[in-house]
Amino acid sequence: MIRALIAIAVALCAVPVMAQAPTPTAPVTVSDSSPERRILVMLELPPEHYRPSADYGGGSGGYGDPAAARARRRLAERLARDNGLTVLDTWPMPTLGIDCVIMTVPGTTPLADVSEHMSHLKGVAWSQPMNHFETQAAQARAPNDPLFAAQPAAHNWQLADLHRMATGLRVKIGIVDSQIDTGHPDLRGQLISSQNFVGAASGPETHGTGVAGIIGARENNSVGIAGVAPGARLIGLRACWQRTAGGTVCDSLSLARALDYAIGNGVDIVNMSLTGPQDLLLTRLIQLGMRRGMSVVAAIDPRTGEGFPASIPGVVAVAELGVAASRHGVYNAPGRDVPTTQPGGRWYLVSGNSYAAAHVSGLLALARELNARGGRQLASTDAGSGSIDACATLLLASGGKGGGCRVAR
Repeated sequence: MIRALIAIAVALCAVPVMAQAPTPTAPVTVSDSSPERRILVMLELPPEHYRPSADYGGGSGGYGDPAAARARRRLAERLARDNGLTVLDTWPMPTLGIDCVIMTVPGTTPLADVSEHMSHLKGVAWSQPMNHFETQAAQARAPNDPLFAAQPAAHNWQLADLHRMATGLRVKIGIVDSQIDTGHPDLRGQLISSQNFVGAASGPETHGTGVAGIIGARENNSVGIAGVAPGARLIGLRACWQRTAGGTVCDSLSLARALDYAIGNGVDIVNMSLTGPQDLLLTRLIQLGMRRGMSVVAAIDPRTGEGFPASIPGVVAVAELGVAASRHGVYNAPGRDVPTTQPGGRWYLVSGNSYAAAHVSGLLALARELNARGGRQLASTDAGSGSIDACATLLLASGGKGGGCRVAR
């Protein structure tokens, strides 16, 4: 234990390592000054345009057909013009069979009223305001004693014992968050892909890097920490951005694009360490993903004990240990004073429901390695308590085979 603590203490003073920024994938540019008065208008597509098993490009009339794309754009422009709106951008979502059109709304009419009006127009599946979401982390802080940086999961969850059973091998975890520092010494080589859905990033960002470290930091590399699922295949899905004034935020479209990508690329687990208002577009995408076998883990809002998307039935809702949750079915996981990766090759202590959710995503990856079909259920120490028994969760997934940990009593 002393040797491990000394290694972490040395890591806290490590020389910063900056990551190369990944190539953006046709992002919609956003910033702190992005216009707030925006709505999303979902255009219905004729059946021949919706081929969920097909590639986005290809056949006549498909998403990749330039003539069809121009026709859909003209329809969007006409709807906007007739209703005093302006088309900002469009994004096809073949997983739902819609074209998502972003429109700006002038004046002061409530966005909910404009969306309701647009929802009843011919050719429109539905419309909604552009919602905003916030990650659920307390302010990261450096420890006042370098030897204090010991991982809660190491003793609460017997992490070393769990790793004798599984490390998350071949399990794909999509981290819907801000920019991850892929060059961090504890994350180098851990991400198989980084996608950007919100415009150019100025560099690695705090929240996404911290969440990624808890889920999948490298193990046995003599620096820093060990992730809950160090063998998992991490996919960075940048749908949130760090504001200059502090905090990390996302919006309906950026989150939808990230989820659409995750579904289309067979991601096993999606971590959403964030919360916000009810959102129909995100609900439909998450429900579609879960029907296809994807697990979704989300943080709850500590102010209410609930929150979206954690409130969607089937989504694994998580809070840090000691946080009272008013909704039945909320799980508790380590989320207070957790050492994790930070941009620039550093490690800090972090707290919040965001990081508790990251622990659960990692644990589900261990269970999925043992049983792809049965590794989606968490075991509790006491029925209905929300406290997770990590060892029992893996034994449940493995059918009781390969024990190497102790079930909590």
